[in-house]
Amino acid sequence: MKTNYYLVGLIFLTFFVISFITNILGALNPDVINSFKLSLTFSALLPFSFFIAYGVMSIPAGILVERYKEKRIMIAAFIVAFLGALIFSLFPYYIVFIISLFLMGSGMAMLQVAINPLLRVSGGEKQFAFNSVMAQLIFGGAAFLAPMFLTYLIINKTIFTKLVPAELPWVTLYWTFTLILLFMSLVIVVSKFPAVERKEDEKSGTWDTHKSLFSRKVVILYFIGIFSYVGTEQGVSYWISKFLFTYHNYDPLTVGSSIVGWFWGMMSIGCLIGLVLLKFFDSRRILIYTVISATFFFTAGLFGPGNIALIAFPMVGFSLSVMWSIIFSLALNSVDKHHGSFSGILCTAIIGGAVIQLFIGWIGDTFGLRVGMMFIYITLAYILFIGIWANPLITNETIKLKKIAVEK
Repeated sequence: MKTNYYLVGLIFLTFFVISFITNILGALNPDVINSFKLSLTFSALLPFSFFIAYGVMSIPAGILVERYKEKRIMIAAFIVAFLGALIFSLFPYYIVFIISLFLMGSGMAMLQVAINPLLRVSGGEKQFAFNSVMAQLIFGGAAFLAPMFLTYLIINKTIFTKLVPAELPWVTLYWTFTLILLFMSLVIVVSKFPAVERKEDEKSGTWDTHKSLFSRKVVILYFIGIFSYVGTEQGVSYWISKFLFTYHNYDPLTVGSSIVGWFWGMMSIGCLIGLVLLKFFDSRRILIYTVISATFFFTAGLFGPGNIALIAFPMVGFSLSVMWSIIFSLALNSVDKHHGSFSGILCTAIIGGAVIQLFIGWIGDTFGLRVGMMFIYITLAYILFIGIWANPLITNETIKLKKIAVEK
């Protein structure tokens, strides 16, 4: 089948939009806390409401995609997210924000489930690995740009400025999201989609299949692994700006949002380097060393002076960059069937980005944000355990350096 370049481009754009909306919360955090006079716990409820939607929607979305196909689910996803952005833009109150984020998170979860098999078909199976990496780089690029766009919107007067309360200038971002999501809905409506024939292993399976998988120890351990990774990623990125303001008095709008952007930017750079390393080293060994690296830089960011923290937190992002891919692939390579259902279960584990935030917020309110963020050491320790314990049926193929030297 020939590559459908239009549809591949549309899927890449969808990845960009998902990331742009998902990863802006960290940059917004200090402004939201100040605007609504929130405790750290109530602030943590915001990402909780967004990421808990992945736990609610991932498996049902997989079943719905098989019944109603990708195009209808993508339209529904963008409309749900559009309604979420619109209601908060019109009624910018804390409780409305929670509902809004849940709706937007639900839409993003539905999109994540729909677009990966679509990318395989529209781009061709032989190019799927390359296109998947490109999608991840675009995802990281959007996360890098989002905080800068937020700063631009607030500093520069835009058409949306007149639509938001003067004390809530950051709400202009959600008017922007409303337009973007409406535009994407219309684009999907007029686009032609190919028929996606899912391989037997890609199908979501029945509820009984999911229940049987959850009875297996290996599935539960990898579920906790993805849970821990997303909790780590979001637990660091969401609190960076607030931490820098609280302990080093850096302006959240300029310095804070910039460092959040660089956290995601360094993840993209790390992803590229990780691709090379995975050609030469066992993925389990890379996972172990990246955990050690992340722990080192995270400690430097938490306890070092301000100028060190500005460098250390983005380097945490660099260290985390390949963990998702490695844990996910180790998980799928550790079972011999029902990979589609297992993928849905692993995507459900994205709720780690919701739950870990609550622990950080609650501990932070009681003992201070620095102590709250130390909860991340627990999730990093579990990821280290995965690297040591993992024994997949299939390991990643590597190129032996000695073999290269002999051939030369």
